[in-house]
Amino acid sequence: MNAAVSAAEAILEVRDISLSFKGVKAINALSFEVRRGEICALIGPNGAGKSSLLNILNGVYRPDSGEVVFEREHFRRIHPLEAARRGIGRTFQNNALFKKMSVIDNLLTGLSRHMRSGFFAQALGLPDARREARRFRERAEAILEFLELQPWREVAVGSLAYGLQKRVELGRALIAEPRLLLLDEPMAGMNAEEKQEMSRFIADVNRDLGTTVVLIEHDIKVVMGLSGHVVVLDYGRKVGDGTPAEVQANPEVIAAYLGTRH
Repeated sequence: MNAAVSAAEAILEVRDISLSFKGVKAINALSFEVRRGEICALIGPNGAGKSSLLNILNGVYRPDSGEVVFEREHFRRIHPLEAARRGIGRTFQNNALFKKMSVIDNLLTGLSRHMRSGFFAQALGLPDARREARRFRERAEAILEFLELQPWREVAVGSLAYGLQKRVELGRALIAEPRLLLLDEPMAGMNAEEKQEMSRFIADVNRDLGTTVVLIEHDIKVVMGLSGHVVVLDYGRKVGDGTPAEVQANPEVIAAYLGTRH
């Protein structure tokens, strides 16, 4: 973690969050914070509660107890639409793209929650609606360039290679200019070359756009090379929280991954 990030204020605080499904604890009294401008990785065995946590952060789930503090505002639950409008972007494990739509049209769907002009204003082509549409299109073109997707701008997403589809999903999350970006296994199913390329784009998003990133990733080599902060979950409980070097040397983290405690 660089000095500027370590001195930055927390953009996100998870405070004593717990979540259960039918009496089974998915997350147990979890607390940690993410500083503005960092890349924080959530790691842990399958079923550790990582995706459930992201679902709390962007409002899909309501925790049983605890709270989330985002940009100094306290939430027991934040609804997905409100989360998006406040600057929390999200991608999912499985692509939620519109396969028959073009790349640029998929990007534009990422702005639907931020649309101010109503249906009739758009249908009638009123000045405010035209200005908004022009602004959205300019933003989509900028994302196409940033993620090097221009050659496929009019291509149907369903015909693209898997790695490109994941890049389009990243672009759709970025188009609304989130301050906090939640990435749920952005490299799942990728080969080594695709992972390297996606890692480069995530690093660019963090460095060039100033976006704080929280990501779930199972490839430890990728995590240790990309992130400056690692939080380790095991059966919904935090067992590690620190720099990659600190986490790698943590006996409880080693035990969780090797299964020696169970």
